[in-house]
Amino acid sequence: MSFRLSAVCALGFAAVLAGAAPPQRIVSVSPVETEILYGVGAFDKVVAVTEYCVYPPEAKSLPKVGGWATPSVEKVASFHPDLVVFSEPQAPFLENPLKQLGIRTVLAPSQTIQDAFTAITAIGQATGHQRQAADLAARTKAALDTVRRRAASLPHPTVLIVVDRTPGTLRDMYAALPGSFLAQLAEIAGGRVARGLDTGNGYGKISAESVLSSNPDVILDLLPASNAGSDPWRQLPELNAVRRRQVHFVRDEFAPHDSQMIARTAGLFARLLHPEVPAREWDTP
Repeated sequence: MSFRLSAVCALGFAAVLAGAAPPQRIVSVSPVETEILYGVGAFDKVVAVTEYCVYPPEAKSLPKVGGWATPSVEKVASFHPDLVVFSEPQAPFLENPLKQLGIRTVLAPSQTIQDAFTAITAIGQATGHQRQAADLAARTKAALDTVRRRAASLPHPTVLIVVDRTPGTLRDMYAALPGSFLAQLAEIAGGRVARGLDTGNGYGKISAESVLSSNPDVILDLLPASNAGSDPWRQLPELNAVRRRQVHFVRDEFAPHDSQMIARTAGLFARLLHPEVPAREWDTP
């Protein structure tokens, strides 16, 4: 946990201990945080979200403050929130403006599996839902442990997780690499993240040449359905994943979200990596 987030958690917890009233008007500027607010039981206090917040379904009908990368600080402030929740990558364009307006915030990390649990705890503390947050974290961890245990004795194919590319092509590709929560989920699901890619840890740009070199057994393509275009992987028929028909287009909205939804994503990855196992074996709560 970063020092900054530790301070946020501590302040939120101190406010609850001091008897401060829980927030009554919350703005969520990230789909991940909207999911967590729902998970800890604080969604009924949410008054506005982004255009990309689709879970719970009720979020679609709430007023919007813009996109994930283009929220309007003025519009956020117009809802008179007593708490704004956003993710760490959004800090450069949200943290200081909101601070200057005197609006209380929770900044949640979103890089690793542990970050999901940190965010659940922080949001639970800030909203006065510590018990519900602890229960949500425990259920999420138990579901991950179940997938890990079932996958442990199975073959571990190499997997490439593509999170972005130019629609219909293999240009400008970005992948989830070791250090990212998606890579960690693939490993829990019984896969091995493909090595030999020409970039560092976390997330990074990759090339078709590096994909050929790593030659993964399975490809999980997470490009959103609205940007998918045609199937470009047929351009690389020599890939193991293409030859074996193990290229899977994952269009589930929750898959790239580092919230309690990681349990569902782990189960989804396990079903795709292990088609020999009945799909129901990977069901998670």
